[in-house]
Amino acid sequence: MSYDEIIYEVSDGIATITLNRPARLNAFTLEMAHELVAAFDEADADDSVRVVVVTGAGRGFCAGADLERGAGTFNKDVIGEVEGFGEIDGVPRDAGGAVALRIAACKKVVIGAFNGPAVGIGVTMSLPMDIRIASENAKFGFVFARRGILLEAASSWFLPRVVGISQAMEWVATGRVFDAAEARAGGLVSRVVAPDELIPTALSIAREVADNTSAVSVAVSRQLLWGMLGSPTPWDAHRADSRALLQLGAGKDAMEGVMAFLEKRSPNFPGRVSADYPDGVPPFPGTP
Repeated sequence: MSYDEIIYEVSDGIATITLNRPARLNAFTLEMAHELVAAFDEADADDSVRVVVVTGAGRGFCAGADLERGAGTFNKDVIGEVEGFGEIDGVPRDAGGAVALRIAACKKVVIGAFNGPAVGIGVTMSLPMDIRIASENAKFGFVFARRGILLEAASSWFLPRVVGISQAMEWVATGRVFDAAEARAGGLVSRVVAPDELIPTALSIAREVADNTSAVSVAVSRQLLWGMLGSPTPWDAHRADSRALLQLGAGKDAMEGVMAFLEKRSPNFPGRVSADYPDGVPPFPGTP
């Protein structure tokens, strides 16, 4: 499909999603939310896509919600806005949460490449991404309390699981903007690189995944890792592991992986996520 506020490109197994409102530092809109959900639908439906890289056009990653409506920006009674993502418990679903949960449900590895400011929804929607890399120019802020609202995009679930409750509460309670070095120290990003190394670094990681791993194995592993964050017992993981291993172990990717190792060659995994994802592997909790 065509997009107006993002760019979606696929090259050699890697899909790149670029938030594309550079004049507004890629500020988040309802249209962008719908386009992001559609882009992840497209990536998941394409077996050739192994990794999704998300970045921003121009100087910013995403400066947060577009505030051009002024004081009524977040007041749906005033602006009459319908999110368009249905309802949950009788109220319209938060658009940022719809995006975050769609990313969480993705069966491909997702890499966030922060080229500049990522504030508000610009950072919360990235929390379900698997790997986050920041340019030295990046800045982050969970600024909601300074705008009189609250953290959204299901980030009250994601953030403490990513960085721990104490660090999460400090950033959320103060609402301050902090630099890439603090983000790295707090565990929000795994690497900080020079601006001109950001996309090459993200693509290098993506290339390593695409060239060396089974798409089905990675898809199952991703869903289990995220899904088990909410489990109270390792027995849930043991049950899911046992079931998935039984099916994957008898599959063509496992055969190819073993033979490639024995024959000292690179593997050529034939499995496809659309056809070979095993039955009974629990998806990310709450996935439709």
